Amino acid sequence: MYHWAATVNPDPRRFAEERCPSVSPWRLGGLSPATLARRVYGALWAHDLFDRAASLSYYFLFALFPALLFLTAILGLVPGPRLMDQLLGYIERVLPADAASVLAKTLGEIIKGARRSLVSLGVLGALWGASSGMVSISNALNVAFEMHDTRTWWRHRLEAIALTVGFSLLTIVALLLFVFGERIGDGVAQWLGVGAAFTRTWKVARWPGLILCALVGIMLVYQLAPATRQHWRRLTPGTIFALAGWLAASYTLRAYVRYFGNYNATYGSIGGVILLMLWFYLSSLALLLGAEINSQIRRAESDALQ
Repeated sequence: MYHWAATVNPDPRRFAEERCPSVSPWRLGGLSPATLARRVYGALWAHDLFDRAASLSYYFLFALFPALLFLTAILGLVPGPRLMDQLLGYIERVLPADAASVLAKTLGEIIKGARRSLVSLGVLGALWGASSGMVSISNALNVAFEMHDTRTWWRHRLEAIALTVGFSLLTIVALLLFVFGERIGDGVAQWLGVGAAFTRTWKVARWPGLILCALVGIMLVYQLAPATRQHWRRLTPGTIFALAGWLAASYTLRAYVRYFGNYNATYGSIGGVILLMLWFYLSSLALLLGAEINSQIRRAESDALQ
């Protein structure tokens, strides 16, 4: 019988000391997929992941616009087309229309009112506010990995700021890949002396590049956000689940609102905000479930070594 701990493990080194890097996580720690699913389901309730996802969505809403404000300031330093408009265009393809409209309108008002401070203390304040969302992710992952956080508050905040900057850089790389990808492909094809087939292949390869940026971002969160460093894996089942779950939840919510839902009839003018919060909730739940998958695999590997 598998027993669940009622409290967070007070020893933060539990998973840091008891792991075998040579064992592939795709072996699921020796567990069958059904057994792993049962353990993750048990952890879902034992760790109150539904409530923690709701808490994360609350903090995400507060951190969203400072994060976008900070990203806007960085993108303003990149020469070329207006990359922020490109980013909002991609967001509109994922979010329901009402939620995307609220996001774009609010961001426009914030930028208009804070334009003079974007290059000074305003950027630092936006970065600090954006890192609050990363702090909340860290706290939630500590529960999923059953770790006790012994970090000082300033170290915790600095690591959250570093992760926020890392995510911003990944976002910029993804945007540049899409905006300038065709020009880069033409230049590489001309330099190598190859034909149009290479250019067409390059255009298709941009999509795996975007997925790779998203996977690297999730891996960085799972690796660096918890209190104790995890062994770096090239790719884990939890990371794949988190990305697939987030994409599936986003497009399912968009399709539901488009064909079945009518939030304006229930929530009126704040329907877009409610949709945004629901999207945050589903995204948070996918992230936490992915962490639980990795946690259960690592726990099974540790038990097998004892």
